[in-house]
Amino acid sequence: MDDETQLRATIQDHAAYLLGSHDFQYDIDMLAGSETVGTLLETVMLATNMRFAAVARVTADRWVACRTVDEVNFGLSAGDEIGIDQTFCQSVHETSEKVLFNNVATDDVYRNHPIAAQFGIVSYASIPIKRSDGTFFGTLCAIDTEPRDVKNPRVVAMLELFADTIGRSLETEERLEAQEQLVEHERQMAKMQEEFVAVLGHDLRNSVAAMNAGVRQLDREPLSDKARKILPLMGSSIHRMSELIENIMLHAKARLGGGIRISATPDAPLYDALHQIVEEVRATVPNHEVTVDLQFDRPVSCDAPRVAQAVSNLLSNAVRHADPGTEIAVCGRVSDAEVEITVSNHGRPIPDGLRQKLFQPYQRGDDTAGEGLGLGLHIASSIAIAHSGQVDVTCENGVTTFIFRLPLLAA
Repeated sequence: MDDETQLRATIQDHAAYLLGSHDFQYDIDMLAGSETVGTLLETVMLATNMRFAAVARVTADRWVACRTVDEVNFGLSAGDEIGIDQTFCQSVHETSEKVLFNNVATDDVYRNHPIAAQFGIVSYASIPIKRSDGTFFGTLCAIDTEPRDVKNPRVVAMLELFADTIGRSLETEERLEAQEQLVEHERQMAKMQEEFVAVLGHDLRNSVAAMNAGVRQLDREPLSDKARKILPLMGSSIHRMSELIENIMLHAKARLGGGIRISATPDAPLYDALHQIVEEVRATVPNHEVTVDLQFDRPVSCDAPRVAQAVSNLLSNAVRHADPGTEIAVCGRVSDAEVEITVSNHGRPIPDGLRQKLFQPYQRGDDTAGEGLGLGLHIASSIAIAHSGQVDVTCENGVTTFIFRLPLLAA
């Protein structure tokens, strides 16, 4: 048997794992069934914006996926194997040194690397996972097809902490058979993620609030003509940062808690909440006229702040995709059965292929120029669903309209 034939016979896949015949069945079972590892991989993706994260079992001649979270559709599941010479993890195994690059096209070490070119990898992180006795187990990997800041010292420290946590969890899983101890371990990992998200959101919110207060104070001071032109741009950036933070926090809480929770109130102040959102957006987009026509002629039962956040996301999307100088319209109506809020803009229609997955997380159009995380429409849709409603979209005669619907409940 030649080397190539032997390699094909050795490489296994997800089907072998499902049959229970995989060479690394125990390792895969242990990691695939661990809520701790799942929580850590979700946190890695949330904190880095990477859309693929995995824990792999790595030996001198094998690379096997044990647990994956794949939003890029690389097609790798538990048990799938790649030739070790086609991975960066071979270097990690040989040297016990991590491999990191933000953008392969500009990286001094990995520019034009054949492995990155073969799989379309643009940003990459691979951190060694070791047991407490120092033996090499595998790697914690994060991959994306777009540039990401994975070499940021805080991100690297977090990845190393999580790799160490996984290494220690291997010892726990291997040594402890008592279910009570395992459950407690999982609770601690869930608490770690909750605390991580809470601290992140608190710090970012405080920083943005301080910048916003500073900009408002500057607006009251005598300024040069040049400064007067710059100040609205600063306000616009702060508004986008604030919106991004709110979306990240709400998305994180939804993933932790099983969905977005709302607190509907009878006769909610929806009219005032939406007008406030429109005024905030108007202040940041002087190149567009934002019109508002709200006709709520009866009480509406809903979570007004959450609905306003959804409409804010729809408005931000409209601003990004509207043709320069065109009008953006916000309208609201109440019928016998439902409340309908529409946000319309003039611009290129949404491609049919994108429209099918528009409300999934991390989906962005081709012309977004790298702005945002692709969470805005997903959050808006999730808020509508939490109200037993939905968000629809139409593209007709050069006008794209998002329709936020929620049933008219008893107020």
